[in-house]
Amino acid sequence: MAKREEILKLFPRELRSVLGQVPVDFKEVQEIRLRTGMPLMMICGNQEFLVARDGSLRQDTGNLDRDMFLAATQAQMKETVEYMGSFSLYAAEEELRQGFLTIQGGHRIGVAGRTLVQGQDIRLMKFISFINIRVAHQVPGCADGVMDFLYDGRFLNTLVISPPRCGKTTLLRDIIRQVSDGWVGHSGDRVPGVSVGVVDERSELAACYQGVPQNDLGMRTDVLDCCPKSQGMMMLVRTMAPGVIAVDEIGSRQDAEAIEYVRNCGCALAATIHGSSLEDIRQKPSMGGLLAQGTFERLILLDSREGPGHVQCIWDGRSRILYEYGTVPKRL
Repeated sequence: MAKREEILKLFPRELRSVLGQVPVDFKEVQEIRLRTGMPLMMICGNQEFLVARDGSLRQDTGNLDRDMFLAATQAQMKETVEYMGSFSLYAAEEELRQGFLTIQGGHRIGVAGRTLVQGQDIRLMKFISFINIRVAHQVPGCADGVMDFLYDGRFLNTLVISPPRCGKTTLLRDIIRQVSDGWVGHSGDRVPGVSVGVVDERSELAACYQGVPQNDLGMRTDVLDCCPKSQGMMMLVRTMAPGVIAVDEIGSRQDAEAIEYVRNCGCALAATIHGSSLEDIRQKPSMGGLLAQGTFERLILLDSREGPGHVQCIWDGRSRILYEYGTVPKRL
């Protein structure tokens, strides 16, 4: 199914008919945001657009009439959520408690609204009034330019650093695929694939739908879906004997402790973290210690200078620059 149809089928008829007229290739759409009674927004190429009632896209200039834009009613929001849950919100209840749903095609639906809480635990999300559809994009081959830096007789512990919407998850996904399947290095030699264990806490890497990955993570990859990273890393080491453990968006003290466990068990690591610089990461309480210990042997910093996934810099574990944008890469 084409990506446009895959996304449009999530909406009730009135919204679907307008969104079907939007003059963009849905392969370029990053997010679609709905807020009850507010203009519907689309993020394309890191730019925000409002969707007009005639299907055209406008950028907010500060003096636009809200009435000219498409806005979801409370009834339409409820219907949209029902479509997204395939009319079985009970089955999706566990994911909704975490604030998201993953649907066929790997698209991730973030939701917000009123929560019902028992103690410290969220029991239920109801009266959903805010929806963010993050359109899944696989980019096979996007890691081609960095793979040589991540291997020195074995896969080196790697951390991808990136601000939001700069492609860190997409890059990590392709690193996983290539490590799992094997790849051909710059010299022309083939690097054999190894087993990879993925802890996909928010269903963004594999994008499992009913337990089956919608994204290609390679033929030697095992996935723990909707599992807390800190617990999942240790579970995979004990049960699946991976050569590499991969996780998205680390940062907590528990994550740091699990990473130490994985490292001491002889597994390599591939992970991402939010940040705009190496100094940013050093100042994070739980992560600064890992960097100081040299846990990560390769650090990749992304920015959006030439679009999502642009590599600004690659360091080794001693903060020595191996590659910097505008310079000739140093091959090891």
